[in-house]
Parts: sequence; C-alpha cells; structure tokens
Amino acid sequence: MKKIETVIHIHTPLQNVWNVLMDFQSYPEWNPFVKSIEGDVSPGHTLSVTLQLPGEKEMNFTPRVLRAEPHHEFRWKGKLFIKGLFDGEHYFILNPLPNGSTSLKHGETFSGILPRLMPGILKKTKTGFQNMNVALKERCEAESSQA
Repeated sequence: MKKIETVIHIHTPLQNVWNVLMDFQSYPEWNPFVKSIEGDVSPGHTLSVTLQLPGEKEMNFTPRVLRAEPHHEFRWKGKLFIKGLFDGEHYFILNPLPNGSTSLKHGETFSGILPRLMPGILKKTKTGFQNMNVALKERCEAESSQA
C-alpha cells in the first residue's frame, strides 16, 4: 500500500471551507486538480469524477462514496479499470483550529499492482493535491475577505 497525505491551514472558519469544498458546480472556476464531481454524496452512491494530474490528460472515474460527514469528512473509493489494478481511497478531513482557522488533511491510500510500479504517477498526484489545496485556500480566504 502507498499513501499520500497533505495538510494545509486555511484562515477561514471550517463551515466556509466545507461549503467551498462541497460546491462541485464551482470547481471549474478554481480547482486545477478535480475538474468536476457529479452525483449524490450520500454514502454508497457513485460519483462521476474528472481529475487532471499536472501535465496529463483528464481522467474520468466513478468512485463510491464511503463517508460524507458534514463539516468534517468527505471520502470515496475508486479504481482504475478493474479492482486490484490501481485502487484508491481519497479523503478530505477538516478540523477546526483554535484561532478560528481550519486544517485540511487531503490524501489518498493506494492499493493494487500499479501504484508500486508507477512512482511518477504518485508524485504527480501529490503535486495535484497540493495545487488543489492552495487553490482551495485562496478561494476560501478570498470569499471570507469579501463577506
């Protein structure tokens, strides 16, 4: 198993970060990594997700929602082509900080045959997570300053 985990502190309240994160219709305006998400976010439902790794073409896949706990955690599990080849459990976990800011933990645990054989993809994936985190931070903090 391979794991990528990133953390960023966003200087806005947790509820605001959650609202931006879950506003999938606005993703094309700000998100350089997750280009679109469509579907019901209730656990057990399937989403249609389009991702774009830095320097790569867009990829579409249909993960199953594992958890959607408002203002705390959003998690899905997907696979590339067939189960066991390249599977990933993707998560966003939000926690409040004492100063009214929010900590976002954004990561994925990979299993299957390909993650061990393709370290370059994992590096690009981590960069994609970091790019999304920075864009989310900028979006949330800009919206907070306008309020």
